[in-house]
Amino acid sequence: MATPHRTIGSGPHTVFCLHGWLGSSTGWGEDFCQALDGERFRYVFVDYRGYGERKDVDGEHTVDEIARDVIALADELGVQEFSVVGHSMGGSAAQRVLSLAPDRVRNLVGVSPVPASGVPLDEQGEALFGGAADQVENRSAIVDLTTGNRLTRQWIDGIVRHSVERCTPQAFGDYFRSWSAGGFADEVKGNPVPALAIVGEHDPALGEETMRATWLPTYPNAELQVVPNAGHYAMYETPVALATAIERFLGT
Repeated sequence: MATPHRTIGSGPHTVFCLHGWLGSSTGWGEDFCQALDGERFRYVFVDYRGYGERKDVDGEHTVDEIARDVIALADELGVQEFSVVGHSMGGSAAQRVLSLAPDRVRNLVGVSPVPASGVPLDEQGEALFGGAADQVENRSAIVDLTTGNRLTRQWIDGIVRHSVERCTPQAFGDYFRSWSAGGFADEVKGNPVPALAIVGEHDPALGEETMRATWLPTYPNAELQVVPNAGHYAMYETPVALATAIERFLGT
């Protein structure tokens, strides 16, 4: 039996979708999922160990482990060549898949992706993010911050509630230490894969400035698209625009 996953579509082009730190395989938003073209693509939404349908699965809870599990799932599904879309922490994991299986990745898409080099944090940032495993209010503050302090409390609470319900505190804390550390930028630098970074104009953490300093210098065939009226969660804030940008790129 294959590793638990959610599939949308049955098209010839398989795309693995790797969720963010506060997400899960079901944390992409129904409006985004309904906008996807299932005739051209087969989208495979995965859960990491400690998340979603794999919440009770033991693991190291590292970006490297996510990547190895994605490659193993591709083998289980009989898929040799595939594309990878990763949001936030999942963007780091998507790049790690590329580093481990460079001949198998057709296209790479990062949605507000964590750089392969990691995210250095100051003392205040370390306290905010590092304390989010046990402090729900920290998660709320992070969502509010990374969407530009402009969205409703009701919506923020929904993102946080999903995170709490779909991930163990242990896994949440472990993954933070992994994605923030990064450490494999040299393994992907110069890779010729077509690589698109999509960021929201209101994301102060992993927005345009960060991508110009990390993503664009890393990939020779990189592109950058800034989505208006979105912050860190474009799949919720501007779902149709995000789906359109991804599929326009994947279809090239």
